[in-house]
This record gives sequence, C-alpha cells and structure tokens, in this order.
Amino acid sequence: MEYLGIKNPEVVWAEQPAMIIPVMRTIIADDEHLARKKLNLLLGAEPGVQVVAECHDGQEAIDAIRACQPDLLLIDIRMPELSGFEVLEQISPDKLPVVIFTTAYDQFAIRAFEARALDYLLKPFDTERLHQAIERARAELVKCYNRDMTSRILQLLAKNGEASPKSRRVEDRMAIRAGGKVVFLDVDELDWIEAAANYVKLNVGKDSYILREGIGSLSDRLDPERFVRIHRSVIVNARKIKELQPCDSGEYIAVLKNGKEISCSRGYRTQVQRLIRKGF
Repeated sequence: MEYLGIKNPEVVWAEQPAMIIPVMRTIIADDEHLARKKLNLLLGAEPGVQVVAECHDGQEAIDAIRACQPDLLLIDIRMPELSGFEVLEQISPDKLPVVIFTTAYDQFAIRAFEARALDYLLKPFDTERLHQAIERARAELVKCYNRDMTSRILQLLAKNGEASPKSRRVEDRMAIRAGGKVVFLDVDELDWIEAAANYVKLNVGKDSYILREGIGSLSDRLDPERFVRIHRSVIVNARKIKELQPCDSGEYIAVLKNGKEISCSRGYRTQVQRLIRKGF
C-alpha cells in the first residue's frame, strides 16, 4: 500500500474560476499496477481530486480507509485477500466514503448499487466517463457538507439558547429547516401559528413553515406580551390582530390584518379578555 497525500480528514476547499469545489481525498484500490497507474493519471486531470493512497488488495484498502478517512473510494471488485464488496462490509456505514466501482465485470452492477455505490465504471472506460463519475461524487459530497453544516448551525443555536441565564427563554428569532436550507425568522414577522399533530405551522404573510415541535412547547418560548393562545391549536401575534368580533355564544372571531379570520375558543376567553383590557 502506498500513501500519497495528507491524512487530515477535514474537507479542504480549493478556489477555481467561477466556482468553489471541495478537494476530494481519494483512494484507489486495484490489484493491477497498470490500472492504478492509468487511473491516477486520469484523476490528475480532474480539478480538486487528491489521491492519498493506492492499494493492491482488499485488506490494504480497509487499512487505508481507516487510516486516511477519504472522501472517495475507487475500487475494483475482484482483488486478492478480499473482494471490493467484502471491503465495504468491513467498514461501518458512517465511515464509508463515496464509492465508485471500477471493474472489467459487468455482472456485478446490480449488486454494486445494492451496496450503495454511487457509480459503476466498466473497464476500459474513457476520460469523459470518469469525469462524469467524479462530478457525481463531487455533487454528493457537497450535499453531505451542506447537511452537516446545517446540523452544526442548529446545534449551535440550541446550545446558545440553553446557556441563557433567564429562567424562561423568550425567542426573538427562530431557525427553521425549509427546502434544504435554514431560514432565520424574526418572530415579529409571524402572523399566527397552528398545531398539526406533533408539528406546528408558522404562517408568515404568504409563506408558511413547518416546525417539529408541540404548540405548548413553542408557546413557552414566545413572549406572552406579544403572542396569545386563543385556541387549543392556535397562537396569534397580538400585533397582527385588526379586530375582535363577538359572537352570540360569547366567543370571538379574531380578524387579522391580512384578512384571516380565526375562532377564539371559550376555553381561552381569559387570554382574549386580557388583550381587550390592554388594547393590544
């Protein structure tokens, strides 16, 4: 086994014209010397690819993966000691890099994808076919990086909130996952909130966001001077209420500034009366 690069497992970012691409730390595993040499040469023409180890059998591939923690593994199927599939079985899923099989045998394609390989290159493959596979791997790594970064941001926000010295933490901003991104929402923008099982739906103008949290828990995190629970499943931003219309049953209809009408249940009459006394 030959180690060719640094062993730092963190993603390195390389600047290229008009784009930023992650450097993919790559291991080549193939029992044929000429195949490894050709693949290394082709990868040298791919921007942002760094070959950190070359292995000529399955056991060396396992040792290299554990030592280098690569982003990408280009691996043959039939090799001494252990096959490519047996190598993957020896690596825990959370430590497994993006896998591209490079082989002369077409009969293993279905099994390769069942093993969650990203691509399957049938020898002899050309430069363009390898380039397509590398671009797919790059896109997959960028998605993983973005998911990890999103998770870290949310964990940091949660940690900062827990560290607050206040006995009751009042939210001024909220971080919400939406469409693969994190939306930072000022709570003053909220019009109203409705419960839906273990979720709540945050209504903000023409937009709405789903948050996995119970309405009672969310209510405890909102300023009671600004947000009032008028129904078992509804919280309203008091500053967004235009008028309260009394009903014959002693209940009210809250009419928001955007025209939305929401029923105030009798069980929450105290909160509504508090609004009336304060003039909200």
